Amino acid sequence: MATRVIPPRILRNLRYNTATKPLASSHPSSLSPTLSPPCSTDPNPPSQTLLRPASDPSALNFNDVQSLFSYVPTSNLLRSTAVLHATAVGPCVDLGMWIMRSKLLEVEGLKDLVMAGIRKTFYGHFCAGEDAVTAGKSIRALNEAGLRGMLVYGVEDADDNDGCDRNLKCFLHTVDVSRSLPPSSVSFVIVKITAICPMSLLERLSDLLRWQQKDPSFNLPWKQDSFPLFSDKTPLYHTRKRPEPLTPEEESDLELAMQRLNELCQKCVQANMPLMVDAEHTSVQPAIDYFTYNAAINHNKGESPIVFGTMQTYLKDAKERLLLATKAADKMGIPMGFKLVRGAYMSSERKLAASLGYASPIHNTIQDTHKCFNDCSSFLLEKLANGPGGLVLATHNIDSGKLAAAKAHELGIGKVNHKLEFAQLLGMSEALSYGLSNAGFQVSKYMPFGPVETVMPYLLRRAEENRGMLAASGFDRQLMRKELGRRLKAAVAI
Repeated sequence: MATRVIPPRILRNLRYNTATKPLASSHPSSLSPTLSPPCSTDPNPPSQTLLRPASDPSALNFNDVQSLFSYVPTSNLLRSTAVLHATAVGPCVDLGMWIMRSKLLEVEGLKDLVMAGIRKTFYGHFCAGEDAVTAGKSIRALNEAGLRGMLVYGVEDADDNDGCDRNLKCFLHTVDVSRSLPPSSVSFVIVKITAICPMSLLERLSDLLRWQQKDPSFNLPWKQDSFPLFSDKTPLYHTRKRPEPLTPEEESDLELAMQRLNELCQKCVQANMPLMVDAEHTSVQPAIDYFTYNAAINHNKGESPIVFGTMQTYLKDAKERLLLATKAADKMGIPMGFKLVRGAYMSSERKLAASLGYASPIHNTIQDTHKCFNDCSSFLLEKLANGPGGLVLATHNIDSGKLAAAKAHELGIGKVNHKLEFAQLLGMSEALSYGLSNAGFQVSKYMPFGPVETVMPYLLRRAEENRGMLAASGFDRQLMRKELGRRLKAAVAI
């Protein structure tokens, strides 16, 4: 994994406290940072009293909205509040998706008008920009506020090799964009395996891998080294009958897809830039995990991983698969990195399982999903405290953030630590992001970029997948309204 540099905002306000317990480190000794609030152009600047050090998990403070949003311009707060209020209303999301998919955009002049409105609102809130230059500006602004970026070029799934090749160029370009930005400002480059391998092939590979899990004697001559892809709890209902072997053409397409991922991994190794593989539906996740683990075996060396996989903890088998994969990685001496998420395909997963006459692979209650996420988080944090690897906790849940911060403190791996990263979507859970950053943790925002016409299909799918999360943005909206009210009173009082 890439060497981490403390973000400028954190660095500028670093105070050393020799009485604070130092981090576990490869260095003989270290001094622990105690953070003071940044300077601000706000008419009523925050108090200069030092914040509690990140070694105190209770420093995750959401009450002081002035400090929390001190680096967010009022214009951005106004737009964020408006967009989050709109996306919290189901009919508004439905209307937006209908407009984007309708023939209204074929009407001369209307498309430009709609796109201009989207560019200034929905797109501007959730995306980093349309090209490398604007994405770079967004990343720099974020970095000045103490946050970092996970860059993803917003492409959709590919249906053929030509589409895969085009998408690969976009991902390679993303690495180049990351290298052109200040060190440490980009934490990860994101890749979607569904964008560099045809979907139909991923479905075929997943069927074959599932059938081998049912029947270990089933031979897959193309299969290379991997970690375990399934547990005893993993549902295999997607594959109802013995699949036919890959055709010569499919084997050739598989080799091309492996070459694309390998080329991207090699570029990331050269750039010292970690690569995060996104997760997808369970229908194709076995193949995605196969690609990910094979790439990790080939490219993850030393103490810090380059290739990270994603584990969706709303799945009932997530914890068992995580345990099996980490055990295999340890046995092979491979440093493995994981991003933990809850998951975004709840509705479609449940519908598919019901249509086939099976129970849902999703946990029965939200409390079970929370428990699984927190248990997996605790397990991986304990592993990080005692060995190599990397962990990204991608959560918009305040309680999970607090629990993980406290656990990191308990294990001595809190503060700005290159092994641990928190993450949220750009434009979502700003309070949690800034709260964790103010407490001294590394925090990244998931930042799609690209032309509006290219990225909008991607964003529409994200909107459909994350309806529940968009509707549950009330905590952020409440804190933003409170800060806007405070700034208005301060301005009037001048």
